[in-house]
Amino acid sequence: MRFDINLAQLASGEHLSGIGHGNFRGPGIEGNLGATEATLAGNGRRLLILAGHTYLAGTASNLNPEQLLAHYLASGPGFLAGLRGQFAIAVIDADQRQVLLANDRMGIHGWCYRTHGQTIVFSDRADSIGEAGDISRQAVLSYLFQHVIPSPETIYHNVSRLPQAHRLIFSPTGSELAAHWTPVFSEPREANFSSLKEEFRSLIESGVSRELAQNPAHGVASFLSGGTDSSTVTGVLRKLAGQPVRAYSIGFDVDGYDEMEYARIAARHFGVDHREYYLTPEDVLTGMPKVATHYDQPFGNSSAVAAYHCARIAKEEGLSALLAGDGGDELFGGNSRYAKQRIFSWYEQIPGPIRRGIMEPLLADSALAERIPMISKAASYVQQARVPLPDRLDMYNLLLRLGLSEVLTPEFLGGVDPDKLRVCQQAKYEECTDRHQINRMLAYEWKYTLADNDLPKVIGTTGLAGISVGFPLLTDELIDFSLRLPAEYKLKGLQLRWFFKEALRDFLPEQIITKKKQGFGLPFGVWALRHDALRRLAEDALNSFGERGVIRATFIKRLREELLPAHPGYYGELAWIVTMLEFWIRERAPDWRTF
Repeated sequence: MRFDINLAQLASGEHLSGIGHGNFRGPGIEGNLGATEATLAGNGRRLLILAGHTYLAGTASNLNPEQLLAHYLASGPGFLAGLRGQFAIAVIDADQRQVLLANDRMGIHGWCYRTHGQTIVFSDRADSIGEAGDISRQAVLSYLFQHVIPSPETIYHNVSRLPQAHRLIFSPTGSELAAHWTPVFSEPREANFSSLKEEFRSLIESGVSRELAQNPAHGVASFLSGGTDSSTVTGVLRKLAGQPVRAYSIGFDVDGYDEMEYARIAARHFGVDHREYYLTPEDVLTGMPKVATHYDQPFGNSSAVAAYHCARIAKEEGLSALLAGDGGDELFGGNSRYAKQRIFSWYEQIPGPIRRGIMEPLLADSALAERIPMISKAASYVQQARVPLPDRLDMYNLLLRLGLSEVLTPEFLGGVDPDKLRVCQQAKYEECTDRHQINRMLAYEWKYTLADNDLPKVIGTTGLAGISVGFPLLTDELIDFSLRLPAEYKLKGLQLRWFFKEALRDFLPEQIITKKKQGFGLPFGVWALRHDALRRLAEDALNSFGERGVIRATFIKRLREELLPAHPGYYGELAWIVTMLEFWIRERAPDWRTF
């Protein structure tokens, strides 16, 4: 999808009526819907484009584009306040001489855009409006640091991505970017567990029900990793469908990476038609370039290939939609780092004179640390605890631990701002002023973990497979519920997602409730050492990228010959993100260099 709008020509041009689907032109406007499922409505002087679905708060039915346009005409840009759902909306208004772009709370749908003078170009993909020679070094650094490129940045210098829950108004006076929704946590004075439990379970069912309403029941299945979220969605889907449904799981025949047994437990418990597939190095060999080049910009989440094969199999078996469990961790406190950061926060509660006058001088004694192991551990704890959030979350970042100057060329570093991403992260973290650390971390992760990373992973890979995806745990109603859930219900002591598990204890299998949190990573480093063809693929990509002037050729050699063989799980992630970046650049900008 791509639209080119010239406000000057649009204002003096003919009416916009009669514009249909597909390719069209008019005074000041040129558009192409491409292969998207977006729909249009026009009334002569205004054109509205809708991707996804939206509805008014408190209603059950989705709005069609005509209804949404009428809502805009009645309320203007303020119409966004009453909208719910997972959507991207564009309004081209010739009378007001403006273009409005907006998206949903989590950025499940979105826009990329470029402006110049009175012209705006927007699309659902950055590569539809970016130019091969316009690759941003700063974005490349962001990618190497975070494995994705966080909004509003894109891989292209002059192309921006609309952050989640934002709207852009473009007019002859310039661009106005602002959030149309911001999270505000508001705990009740007294929490009634029983009533909250009942409401919570009802909201989950409503979220799954909305997804079923948009697809025939026999055409909807679920991702099933064996975790709490996917198991919950699978169980509710089975309950509401009233018949056995399919659930798709990916396994890895590598120690420490496989959760298939938990997926089997959930499948047996709910009585679903469980489809298992064990990913192989050969699957990665063929899937890696395909997944890398499908995205509109470099994307390095290593579980994307696994998600793609899940979706591919479901599509081949005749399914029309998959439901994903994304969001449960970030709404209800399910990630292990939340408990870890609470432990570090305890240090801040120790009176300052004791910390500075006694503890820190004692723990700084290296000779004492060598004699007493506990002193060494305590010193490491204090060292980390003294780093404020959100910087503390990046202490194990590969680039930081290795050292930017050890990995990146002086020429590349000279053309970027190494602190820019950290400054942006700090600003985002400080947007939430709630007194509870867990809530501030959740609000932060709705951008950096969900909107910028996990959701694009699932949306991109299902799109590549040709199947739609729904996120029933990310409805606006569940988000609002999370905002007023007591912080202690999310992280009770060091118990992750306490409320979520207790509220579903009589629904989920006990083994799922009590299982240790495990990521959905890919054993790329392990396989790259064992599988000759995959090793050659990675080596070729690494060496090729080493010639682009970003990473030192000496470090590429060290990564291949020393680091990866010694620690394949840890450094395999770095090899993966560089390889995926090289595949993308080869496809979009093969001649790109930093020199």
